Amino acid sequence: MRFKGLAPVLHARAAIVFIAIGLLAASWFSPAMAQGVADCPPAPQELRPELFAAAQKQAQDRGFLWRVSKGGHSSYLYGTLHVGREAWLAPGPALQTALRNSTTVALELDPLDPAVVAAMGAALAKAPVRPLAPALKARLLRQLQLQCIPPAALGQTPVELLLANIALAMARRDGLETQFGSETLLALVAHGSGLKVVSLETVELQLRALFATNSKEAKQMLEDGLRELESGRARGSLLELVSMWEAGDLQRLDTYEQWCECVVTLTEKLQMQRLLDERNPAMARQMDALHQAGEQVLVAVGSLHMAGPRGLPALLGQMGYRVERLPR
Repeated sequence: MRFKGLAPVLHARAAIVFIAIGLLAASWFSPAMAQGVADCPPAPQELRPELFAAAQKQAQDRGFLWRVSKGGHSSYLYGTLHVGREAWLAPGPALQTALRNSTTVALELDPLDPAVVAAMGAALAKAPVRPLAPALKARLLRQLQLQCIPPAALGQTPVELLLANIALAMARRDGLETQFGSETLLALVAHGSGLKVVSLETVELQLRALFATNSKEAKQMLEDGLRELESGRARGSLLELVSMWEAGDLQRLDTYEQWCECVVTLTEKLQMQRLLDERNPAMARQMDALHQAGEQVLVAVGSLHMAGPRGLPALLGQMGYRVERLPR
C-alpha cells in the first residue's frame, strides 16, 4: 500500500491547517451536510460536556510519550494525532501524570490563542490561489463535490488547504474530527488547569512548511493528492496511521519512511524536509530553552516529529538528555 499525499496531512503537517479549517468551517459546510444527507460526511460535532465525561470513564493512553531529564528535573515529549475520536477526549493515566508534573504545555501552535487565530486569518488572506489547468480543476471539483464542500471554495482557497479539507471531510466519515484531536484536548486541559501554554512556532513558519513554493510544486502536490483520493488509497492510508498512533507502535513510527513509500519523488522529499527536518532542530532548541529555564514542559507535536534519528527524542538525546519511553 502506498501512503502518499494526504495521510501525512492528518498526522504530521503544520497545525495551521486545523486552525484554518476552524475559521473556514462556517462558510464551507453546505445545508445538505448539516441536514445529514446520506452521501455527505456528517456535520462536525460540538464539544459538549457529556462527551468529556463519557471519555473520562474509558480514558486510555494513546500515542507516543517520553520523559526527558537533564539538570535535575524532567520534562515530557508527546507525539500527537491532529484528529481524533470522541472516545479519546480524555488523557490516559500516563499522560495525566505528565500533565500534573508539568508547568508548561508547548504546542506547535496553540489553537485557543486568539492572537494565533488572528495571525493565521491575516496570513491566509494573502495566500496565493494559483490558476489550475482545466483537467486538474475538473478533478479537484469532483472531489469537493464528493465531500459536499461548496464549489465556490475552488476559486477562493489555495489548493493545499483544499486538499487538507477534502481529507478531513473524508476522515469525518470514519468518526475522526479535528476538534477531537490531541492539540485541542491538551490546549483545553492546560488552559483549564492554569498551566502556561506556549506556541513553539509562528504562523509564518508553519505556512512555509505547508504551502508550495511555486506553481510547479503546487501542481505536483495537487496531482499526488488527487491520485490518492481517486484510487481510494487515501482513506486506507489515514486509517493505517490512526491505528499506528492508537497502538503506540514505535517500530512502525521509526521506520515510517521505509514503508510509507511517501518520500519518493523530489516534491515529496522537499515536502518532508520542510515538514520535519527543517523544523525539528528548532523545536528541540525551544524545548531545551524552556527546560533549562526551570520549566517542566510537556511538548506535544505531531508524532512524525518523533520518528527516527532526526526525531525530537533522538535530537534531545544528542543534547545530553536522558530519554525514556514511558510504558503504555
